[in-house]
Amino acid sequence: MFRPLIALFSALFLLSACGEVVTESTRDARILLIGDSMMAANRGSGRAVANAIERQLGEEVIDRSVIASRYFYFLPISGAAGLRLPAQYQPGGWDWVVINGGGNDLMFGCGCGFCNTMVDRLVSRDGTSGAIPELVARIRKTGAKVVYSGYLRNPGLYTPVRACKPYGDELDRRLARMAARDDGMIFLPMSDLVPAGDPSLHQEDMIHPSPKGSAAIGARIAAAIRANGG
Repeated sequence: MFRPLIALFSALFLLSACGEVVTESTRDARILLIGDSMMAANRGSGRAVANAIERQLGEEVIDRSVIASRYFYFLPISGAAGLRLPAQYQPGGWDWVVINGGGNDLMFGCGCGFCNTMVDRLVSRDGTSGAIPELVARIRKTGAKVVYSGYLRNPGLYTPVRACKPYGDELDRRLARMAARDDGMIFLPMSDLVPAGDPSLHQEDMIHPSPKGSAAIGARIAAAIRANGG
């Protein structure tokens, strides 16, 4: 009796985490943003990364990022809820698609340990195959340019996911190789954004960006878009 109710409430909870819906009224927007909690953090207060990009560029950004999203997520509801990150993408007249992701696959898919296989599944050593190149290729076929954002680090400070750093660094290197093959893709590292010993760009959990961190990420992304033809 209670199992169907639990399943229903779980589904409603997951669906409530969905990002912004693409409708006819928003199809004039040029910029789509998809990703995980690095992008979605602070959205409730209007200070997420997408909000910062909007302020910097003076135009609308459609934010479909979802907390806890991953590339490899096999719950039945995961696609509809945007928890499977590629499902967040929706076709539109986008000039730019801003993406981040892969960190939750390292954190939850392999526990930040023995993650070499997971990194390979995300993107091959030469940057030509894997879940991330597949998503980017799908988007690039529409003519949209892609900004792929790396993750914040917190140098000189304790972090509960510090074991992920070697794999995160390798993911950055592979994404950079991938971008070097495609003039329409920019890999934008965030590993140097946080000054050593400065906790102000992170929330108290030392994982997610604070409003200040989201603003800094958004400013860097907006600058890259502006520098590459807007």
